[in-house]
Amino acid sequence: MTPIAFGVLHLRRGAVLRFLLWSLPEALPAAMLGVAVARSVDHFLAGRSLVGLAWLAAIIPVSLCSAVGARQVLRGLGEMVEPMRDELVRRVVGSSLARALDGQADDGAVARLTRQVEIVRDSFAGLLMVTRDFVVGVVGVLLGLLALSPWVMLFVGPPFLLGVAGFVASLGLSARRQRAAVLAEERLAATASTVVAGARDAIACGASGHAAAMVAGPIEDQAAAERALSWTAVVRTLCFAVGGWLPLIALLMAVPWLTGRGLTPGEVLGGLTYVLFGLQPAMRKLMGGLGGAGLRYTVTLGRLLEQRVTPPAAVKGAGTRLEARHVTFAYGPHSEPVFRDLSLAVGEGAHLAVIGPSGIGKSTLAMVLCGLRHPSSGEVVVADRVLIPQEAYVFSATVRENLAYLRPGADDALLNAAAAAVGAGTLVEELGGLDAVVEPGRLSAGQRQLIALARAYLSSAPIVILDEATCHLDPATEAVAEQAFARRPGGLIVIAHRLSSALRAKRILVLDGAGAQLGDHAGLLERSALYRELISSLAHEPPGSPRSGSASPSWSGSVTGGSGPSPD
Repeated sequence: MTPIAFGVLHLRRGAVLRFLLWSLPEALPAAMLGVAVARSVDHFLAGRSLVGLAWLAAIIPVSLCSAVGARQVLRGLGEMVEPMRDELVRRVVGSSLARALDGQADDGAVARLTRQVEIVRDSFAGLLMVTRDFVVGVVGVLLGLLALSPWVMLFVGPPFLLGVAGFVASLGLSARRQRAAVLAEERLAATASTVVAGARDAIACGASGHAAAMVAGPIEDQAAAERALSWTAVVRTLCFAVGGWLPLIALLMAVPWLTGRGLTPGEVLGGLTYVLFGLQPAMRKLMGGLGGAGLRYTVTLGRLLEQRVTPPAAVKGAGTRLEARHVTFAYGPHSEPVFRDLSLAVGEGAHLAVIGPSGIGKSTLAMVLCGLRHPSSGEVVVADRVLIPQEAYVFSATVRENLAYLRPGADDALLNAAAAAVGAGTLVEELGGLDAVVEPGRLSAGQRQLIALARAYLSSAPIVILDEATCHLDPATEAVAEQAFARRPGGLIVIAHRLSSALRAKRILVLDGAGAQLGDHAGLLERSALYRELISSLAHEPPGSPRSGSASPSWSGSVTGGSGPSPD
């Protein structure tokens, strides 16, 4: 077992208890078999054939009872195994998403999500069943031996337990060698792929010997790993000989001694029956399960859990203050930076607007500040924050559940106050109140944004980032929402869709493709030609124009800050 398996079983304690309780009926046939054989043989030898047959027939109802228990055991098994699979899927998907956000390729994600997860799930189920069968079988046999004769137990129990202990002790070595064999196979496959891909060039350049030498080492390493792994099979065989056959030999050699103390031929035969049909099958199943499925489970699960992404040191966590220190970001190693040597800090009471032409990298900056993208150089100190993107997500749930998602337990008064603050109070009433069920497909883009804004307003995050999160709202409603967030404790960053958002901010960051300029309204009018142009275009918009209060038409262009693609 592994920590993740123990964690799943701990959360499903009820299922584990049902699994164990329904296993008890299955111990009855194992406990009764040797006794029934012993009593029937003694009665047959005494000429009481009908009584002997009755003892054998008694096994039938006990077996039927065991079958009922087995059916319920399989139900309990599903309740334990499926949560394990769900947890693995969550980890694999989370790891893959993290790698994607970090810009790392993850070609093995599909294989891990399908084949490897299923291997672990099936192996986990197999391990549970093998362990249960072994425990049930051995407990039944030991109880039967005690009922038959404690003297028989004296010769059967110790060698059996010695063999099991030796096998369990060898599992650690087996797991290490199995893992070494898997890693050696992976290295050989990688090296062979490289050599085969360059085989034509190697032959043309007369480098065939060098190519062969490249794969010779990995081949020998894999062969050595496989040879070492094969010795674990020898160890298992020796352990089975001690635990499975030594009890039988010891019992046969002790027959004269046992019969001298009053044991009947039937009781001796019953003891042999327990060894041959109880202990040996249980031990064989345990070794096959733990030595096969168990090793696959351990190694495969280990490989799954190794697929983690460790964020570089350029992104650090902080409490209530978000800070960028000399940050440069480019979309690729050969692209011009979107912004270079940028430093800014957003803390309590800060209100920053980010403006610039469409495609300039504003949303990319938001992702860098959130830690979702890593800078090419510099350092980002990421505070606790909430990011509301342009395309707001709404759940198929009640209005209350949507609003309280980031603040579970919020009462109705708090939910209604948050909705009213960001301008979503009327929407909540139109939907039918907090208990109304939301159908996301029937909401407009603006209505979805209002729900997302109210949800973010309720969160405890000290930093809020609105990444064009009000672009589908009219200017008046947008102003209400932004002013509500500006009054909210903490800091606010607005990736502006309209220039009016910048005019409401205390500080403005202008991205113009050549760099980034940070300042207030008056300072940027003096220093930024792009900012002067935007303000001038806004001043010439007629009142009531569709663009009134919005950015100039140049915002919809395709200006970029580098040669790489921009997701903005």
